[in-house]
Amino acid sequence: MAAELREALERRLRDLGIATVTAEHPQVFTVEEMMPHVQHMKGAHSKNLFLKDKKKKGFWLVTVLHDRQVNLNELGKKLGVGSGNLRFADENAMLDKLRVGQGCATPLALFCDQGDVRLVLDAALLQGGHEKVYFHPMTNSATMGLSPDDFLKFVRSTGHEPIIVHFDEDIK
Repeated sequence: MAAELREALERRLRDLGIATVTAEHPQVFTVEEMMPHVQHMKGAHSKNLFLKDKKKKGFWLVTVLHDRQVNLNELGKKLGVGSGNLRFADENAMLDKLRVGQGCATPLALFCDQGDVRLVLDAALLQGGHEKVYFHPMTNSATMGLSPDDFLKFVRSTGHEPIIVHFDEDIK
């Protein structure tokens, strides 16, 4: 399934006129495992958290700089769901909503979402002067880079408007 989804993603990016660079690497499940394979790729590497709101049962994909620590209580307050209400969603929910499994959470999977997932985006990914931003292309055995502007173009083409958070200022 991952190969077909990756092909569908690549086709969609081509149709949008978005150029990408991709590095193949061994399957990785954490940012720490990934970084030795992609540190030569200049730009902003990401970490992605797939969360659920325990009260409203909404889903959130939080995409931040790879080395950012995320305080879920503070983020919950900022997003208006309250402190203590954001939890990691289980793999079945991620497979259902984004069609990717553990270790593969990526905003590039938003083209599979039917409007159930809200994207929270670290402003530093977009405003850090990065030539490229990097994500998994539906598989955790590759990393794909695209320009920040093209990334936003892709996200908006999926019907998602990112919630941009300034983690350094808004969330301590």
